[in-house]
Amino acid sequence: MESVRELAERTWSGADRAAIIDPFGRPGKVYEVTPGIALVSGFGLSIGIQTGDGLVVVDTSGRNHGETVVAAMREWDQSPVRNVVYTHGHFDHVGGMGAYDADALQRGYPRPHVFAHENLPLRLERYAQTAGYNATVNARQFLSRPVAPPQMVENFASARMPDETYRDSHAFEQGGVRFELRHGKGETDDHTWVWIPAMKVICAGDFFIWRCPNAGNPQKVQRYPAEWAVALREMAAVGAEIFIPSHGTPIFGNARIVQALGETAELLESLVEQSLALINRGVRLDEVIHSVKAPEHLLARPYLWPLYDEPEFIVRNIWRLYAGWYDGNPANLKPAPEAAVARELAELSGGPARLASRASELAAAGDLKLACHVAELAALAAPDDAAIHETRASILRARAASEDSLMARGIFNAAAAE
Repeated sequence: MESVRELAERTWSGADRAAIIDPFGRPGKVYEVTPGIALVSGFGLSIGIQTGDGLVVVDTSGRNHGETVVAAMREWDQSPVRNVVYTHGHFDHVGGMGAYDADALQRGYPRPHVFAHENLPLRLERYAQTAGYNATVNARQFLSRPVAPPQMVENFASARMPDETYRDSHAFEQGGVRFELRHGKGETDDHTWVWIPAMKVICAGDFFIWRCPNAGNPQKVQRYPAEWAVALREMAAVGAEIFIPSHGTPIFGNARIVQALGETAELLESLVEQSLALINRGVRLDEVIHSVKAPEHLLARPYLWPLYDEPEFIVRNIWRLYAGWYDGNPANLKPAPEAAVARELAELSGGPARLASRASELAAAGDLKLACHVAELAALAAPDDAAIHETRASILRARAASEDSLMARGIFNAAAAE
């Protein structure tokens, strides 16, 4: 098997796009990062650290891959898993805990002790309350489907709560190895990064994902780009030599770690600074999202390509954080129903079919953004017209094909399928 250092070198160079998109392939592959530390591939990685007194595990992957991940971890080390750290409450990090618990029961070991930030139980409770919605979001995002399979709903409805939580920072020792848990806001408000001083290793969760940061997801709750940048700069300052995210390959060497974290922080800081400058001028959201631009030299970095989230979505999240939901357009404060607006515009333009025809013309001319607006109006004005819906779907599929970010492609394709 190719070593994780060889994989890491290929992703760092950016020469192999596939290695960044999916470096590990199937779930259940074990890579020894350095003597005493291994990662196991899954939807999210699970990281095992040997201590001389059993294992510490950081993140557990998702429920669907939990048994596969644990079986692979056991190929590497069969000692008790004494402590587990959830870096945050997303299901691809906490969902595999049931498999670790089952493994402990089968082997006659004590159930692992789980650490997490104090906001994480609140997140899991909210997921249980909104399991249907979150499953729908993930069906769109990852499957391009408008309806979620029942198993996806169950993923959000059940997750093991932590045994112990902390607020700002916490440390524990196992087998003489010290593990320091540091809180930072970023993709979530319950995020933890783990510093292992004796090994000069950081386990970063989703603070770094080999993509443009997931700081703007249009279907998820608030993200925190300014605080995210602070956490990245704190990580860059501790002197790590090995940096292990929960998605993607590790980064080896302090100089590369400092560069990657510093430039990711710089990207977020630039988007926040530009957005706030416009917000403070009192302009509309429309002007903000079409004026703020990410520095091109940063987006060219292989670890900042907008393959999942993208800067325009981050800008919208910055607006939501600092400026609320009103977009500055008074017509949108207490709007008429979308269908009523669509019918009025259809009547003015010659009917829904004329709108659909115009949408096709715009798409043929390459203006897929405007074509999407017009096609949506046509479908809202004539919800039972199959031909109009086919026009809309074809434009949405073309729109999806033109996008780089998985989020945009997923939403457009799910809407086309719907």
